[in-house]
Amino acid sequence: MFKGSIPALVTPMRQDGAIDFESWDRLIDFHLEAGSDAVVVGGTTGESPALERAELEQLIARARDRIAGRVPLIAGSGTAGTAKSVALSRAAEAAGADALLVVTPYYNRPTQEGLFRHFTAIADAVSIPIILYNVPGRTACDLLPEAVGRLSQHPRIAGIKEATGSIERGQEVLRLSRPGFLLLGGDDPTAARLMRAGARGVISVTANVAPRAMHEMCAAALRGEHDEAARIDATLAPLHEKLFVEPNPVPVKWAVHRMGLVGQAIRLPLLPLSEGNRPVVEAAMRAAGVELP
Repeated sequence: MFKGSIPALVTPMRQDGAIDFESWDRLIDFHLEAGSDAVVVGGTTGESPALERAELEQLIARARDRIAGRVPLIAGSGTAGTAKSVALSRAAEAAGADALLVVTPYYNRPTQEGLFRHFTAIADAVSIPIILYNVPGRTACDLLPEAVGRLSQHPRIAGIKEATGSIERGQEVLRLSRPGFLLLGGDDPTAARLMRAGARGVISVTANVAPRAMHEMCAAALRGEHDEAARIDATLAPLHEKLFVEPNPVPVKWAVHRMGLVGQAIRLPLLPLSEGNRPVVEAAMRAAGVELP
């Protein structure tokens, strides 16, 4: 159900900070037409720490109605606390999410046993699949393969977005987890190689800007055509690199704005992409074949 190119969508905002729902509709349509295989609403790239619960619920409900079952809708529902994560996960499910993307509880730095109990409590509280999300470079919290293997036995924990960029880590997760447990990449530069090693897709930043090419890369990899996937991936390498010249989602939000899909407003403490880096990101977009107005 969850495979291929899955963009972690930016969240369009107006200059006054309100969610721009007209642009949200346009963004959803753009990805449906471009072949994205699923979408993530309210992930890191969607400025999840700055979204209110009611806003996330509105984004999910609006996307659900727009998508109308054509692709899976995955909602970010992880926070630093277990009780808050349970409440947000239940709210996301009620709003219409098909699955939940639950990041490790940042800042708290729990033990592996604490992480196991945290994710188990969330999975016990909902009735839709959960995708674990491990990105220790942002959270200072690393969910190790042994804990993932234990969690994979839960009937509602379907897989993991592994964003360490380590192919060996991904292989270890698959070795220790139940058969059929889903490995998704969370690091665009290594996603093609991770799919060669057994991942079934990638939850992607780059797919916001080049959704068709990312879909084609993943489709080739899923067919076992890894040389073709690597060829397509090489054309996307400028985006993989330059969309991180400043902390995500700053560059990618500006890039989607440059494509004419959303405004460039972003919520504090983040700021719009600096003037000096705008030509850098635009050059990467052009190098990757992104059409610009």
